Amino acid sequence: MTNEPPAAVVPPRPLSPSDERTWAVLTHISALVGIVVGAGFIGWLGPLIILLVLKDRSAFVAEHAKTTLNFQITMFIAAVIAFFLWFVLIGFLITAAIYVVVIVFSIIAAVAAGRGERYEYPLSIRFIR
Repeated sequence: MTNEPPAAVVPPRPLSPSDERTWAVLTHISALVGIVVGAGFIGWLGPLIILLVLKDRSAFVAEHAKTTLNFQITMFIAAVIAFFLWFVLIGFLITAAIYVVVIVFSIIAAVAAGRGERYEYPLSIRFIR
């Protein structure tokens, strides 16, 4: 057995400000893509992946990813409630309203992220801090 010293752990390289803004925008856009591709059920997946991969490299990206995740989880809960209200014939209106809210606020958040600004979604429960 050789007594080699353990390899030094190299801290992750921080993102440049331009890359931070790009990844923050992609966090919000990936949620929109997840909504469209997953019929409203996987909007949380893109922001979760970005959070897990880049949280140590950029606090700005991590904050946007957490905010997006909280909003997507909140809207998913609202969509589940709307699904059950389909049986009393008002669920389709609530479902349509949820999609409009998600699209509008996600675009607003992506624009804010592109400017390098912090954005907090309205109507969002903070599950992840």
